[in-house]
Amino acid sequence: MTSPALLRPACRDDIPRMEALIRRSGIELSRGFYTPEQAAAVTQYVFGVDTQLVEDQTYFVIERDGELLACGGWSKRATLFGADRTKQGADPLLDPATEPARIRAFFVDPAVPRQGLGRRLMEHCEAEAARAGFGVMELAATMPGVPLYQACGFEVVENSRLRCRTTS
Repeated sequence: MTSPALLRPACRDDIPRMEALIRRSGIELSRGFYTPEQAAAVTQYVFGVDTQLVEDQTYFVIERDGELLACGGWSKRATLFGADRTKQGADPLLDPATEPARIRAFFVDPAVPRQGLGRRLMEHCEAEAARAGFGVMELAATMPGVPLYQACGFEVVENSRLRCRTTS
């Protein structure tokens, strides 16, 4: 019998495992949405852990028997997406009375897709943001995440493109 999957706040010790999961997920679950070159670029230059979310205790992991299955979170800060390496300047707190919370960086291990892990993270994040006083949430999604977010009730408001330049 398989042990239940545990959802818990991420901690600093989880960061190397989360980074590895994000790389695997970013490459493998992008198939059919991006070219291999696009998936490699977005995984290298955009995807990754935002340690501010770990410090704020708004980033979570789902694991089973010590194996990391998924990670994702929400934010009470202004940054909409990206890892530590993409941040520029301060990341101020949002006002829950006038600004939406952010859904941030959901990744599932490609060995366990479509098992409800993303939805479980979403429901947890929505509940946590509501407890913090937020009534509205927004996000910036990559193409592989759009089906999950739409299934969870989000609507596409605007499509945009992000140019990732390599230095080769």
